[in-house]
Amino acid sequence: MSSKKIITSFKHSLSKPKTIGIIIFLCLNLIVSYVVFQQYALLKKEKQDEMNNYLKVIQKDIEKSLKNSYTTTLTLALTLNDEGIPVNFDTIAKKLLASNQNINAVQLVPKGVIKYVYPYEENKKAIGLDILNSKKHRKEALKSIANQKMYFAGPFELVQGGQGIVGRLPVYKNNKFWGFSAVIIRLEKLVNFFELNPKDSSKYFLQLSKIDPNTSQETFFLKESKDFLDKNYVSSMITDGDWKLYLIDKESKYLIDSHLIMIAILGFILAVLFGYFTANTLEKPEKLQILVANQAQHLLNSEMKFKSFFEQAAVGMANVEKNTGTFIELNSKFCKLLGYTQEELKNKSFMEITHPKDLAKDLEHLEKLKKGTIDKYALEKRYFKKNGEILWVKLTVSNLLKANPEESSYISIIENINKRKRAEEKSREYQKRIESLINTIDGIVWECNAETLEFTFVSQKVKDILGYTSEEWLTTPHFWENHIHPDDKNQTLGFCNEKTIQNLDHDFEYRMIAKNGNVVWLRDIVNVISENNKPKFLRGIMIDITKTKEIEQDLNNSFKLVSEQNKRLLNFSYIVSHNLRSHTSNITSLTDLIETSDSVEETNEYVLLLKRVSTALNETLENLNEIVNIQSNVGLVTETINLKNYIDNTLKVLSNNIITNDVEIVSTVTPDTEIIYNPAYLESILYNLISNAIRYRHPDRKAIISISLSSENNKKVLQISDNGIGIDLKKHGSKLFGMYKTFSNNPDSKGVGLFITKNQIEAMGGKITIESEVNMGTTFKIFIS
Repeated sequence: MSSKKIITSFKHSLSKPKTIGIIIFLCLNLIVSYVVFQQYALLKKEKQDEMNNYLKVIQKDIEKSLKNSYTTTLTLALTLNDEGIPVNFDTIAKKLLASNQNINAVQLVPKGVIKYVYPYEENKKAIGLDILNSKKHRKEALKSIANQKMYFAGPFELVQGGQGIVGRLPVYKNNKFWGFSAVIIRLEKLVNFFELNPKDSSKYFLQLSKIDPNTSQETFFLKESKDFLDKNYVSSMITDGDWKLYLIDKESKYLIDSHLIMIAILGFILAVLFGYFTANTLEKPEKLQILVANQAQHLLNSEMKFKSFFEQAAVGMANVEKNTGTFIELNSKFCKLLGYTQEELKNKSFMEITHPKDLAKDLEHLEKLKKGTIDKYALEKRYFKKNGEILWVKLTVSNLLKANPEESSYISIIENINKRKRAEEKSREYQKRIESLINTIDGIVWECNAETLEFTFVSQKVKDILGYTSEEWLTTPHFWENHIHPDDKNQTLGFCNEKTIQNLDHDFEYRMIAKNGNVVWLRDIVNVISENNKPKFLRGIMIDITKTKEIEQDLNNSFKLVSEQNKRLLNFSYIVSHNLRSHTSNITSLTDLIETSDSVEETNEYVLLLKRVSTALNETLENLNEIVNIQSNVGLVTETINLKNYIDNTLKVLSNNIITNDVEIVSTVTPDTEIIYNPAYLESILYNLISNAIRYRHPDRKAIISISLSSENNKKVLQISDNGIGIDLKKHGSKLFGMYKTFSNNPDSKGVGLFITKNQIEAMGGKITIESEVNMGTTFKIFIS
């Protein structure tokens, strides 16, 4: 058949009413189908948007939980000292687990080998596991090192039993890889978290999956159905663990709405009616043409609305070619933000205007988007504007799908965050300046909670004053209370608490123990910060006043020494005045008697008395000279002395008295006991005290003298006890060690021995004490420095 005949036949068919009616029916049916499809697409998009928003909320909850895990691992890493050894690991780990209920255990993994775990008993089987050489753990462990950030590996079978995930944060000391700080979350806790979401369980359920790094198979973890391809679902990636999170609609994949069904049915009926009506009313073709024109205009208006939205959007939008990264279409906002024209940007790729430090991260996410691992991604990055300035933006990229997959491209949306970034930078600079200024203050600037006394800030000056770092102070619970000097602790805490309750600023002094063990005096000036008239914070400065206290102590010691010397001088002047005047008075009187004597016999008798007085005067002068030598330390030499030998020598000198008076000597001093002392003083002290014990023995019982050496307050104490007649200390205690003071009727008592003994002991830096009871005995204690 010729073409001319075909055209003629076609025209003839069109002239038939039934044929035209069928064509009208088909056209209207197509239009109705298109409207139903558009309505279906709109409902589907609304449903997808609702589910995506719902999924974002859940994803934020997950990321918040993971951020808490990141804070836990970071805090754990801060326990490492300069040698890479954790300080107070168990204490800090216990508090971290208490504050984060989603975590089951924590680990420190130096050089990839698990060495520290908490709790210990439940996880001790994991100690010694080398994760970098383990086929099951190596890939994901290396991934966290390569990304230099926290990565959650698993779920997998744990060495200590059960299944769980392990979040590992790579730790670096001195720019070298030290190992990992890790948290363990058991699978049942993770499952419990997802089973609590979504809240509207009647509409949706969740599923979590991950591509196993060893088998490359997608593994699902939740007990909900894993076959949901016939369902309507959305998904997103949790990049910290490469998990894929699904939100699945429990309804059918196809959104069947009664409204759409009614439109479809009504449209079909109308198409039939219009076809039938058209076939019978060919005289009204103008109305049909108007209807078709209106539908065409509606479609045109829809396209114009999309273009208007793209062009007039308040954020920058661009269509980017999938393989080359070049710009296909850009709105005016995108061009305005970067200072380019559309033509200039269409000749560039996004890589050319991206800051080099942000490009790798952008390309990494783009590769995942291209592979289908993720549906979209968002990040903060920098662009170079045309004038060379840097522009910070928040970038969101997603796929723009077309009928032909090869023609697919990306939609990029950018939001200007330059002001926020500059504000953050200024805030960081201001904070650094404040900290730098605080650290120049010659004192420890601090802040703490008024109720718990937990410190929230300690300046770096603490290292110069106490030897501790601010990190050691802040990470150790109750650090301040535990390092106050034990003798000052109760008074200091009580005073601080009292003033804080009264909402009063206060200023007080106390001692703290430095890291090297030294005692440091501090003056603490405290300011109470209140909210609603209730103390909220304490802020203050601790000033080192150790040198001032040492000078004060030296002045006190000097004052005590001068006072003691004045006391001794007064005592000595009294002795000289009293005793020498007595002797010179006797000599004067005897001289007068000799001059007036009547006979040679009488004169000889007075001369004999004069000799006795002269001898007594000489003895007094010798005693006074010895006291002067003791108090001025003339010729005072110390050496290492065997105490047992000196005790034995003294007993030999007094052996005749010991045997004659049947005295029992009990000595517990061992043969190897040595002290540093002046030999002459030690002989004199032992002789005076032991001879006194023999002289003042009790007449009605056997005399027993005990000698021992003990230790009190880091000083050696030589103790000499007897069971003699004793001394009434209430009556004679104040003048016991005075010169020429006697307390018995013994004719041998001269009142010089104890006076000299006390002076000798004090000249050696020691002291002597006495305990005595009448008729019971006496005990002398000599404290040896």
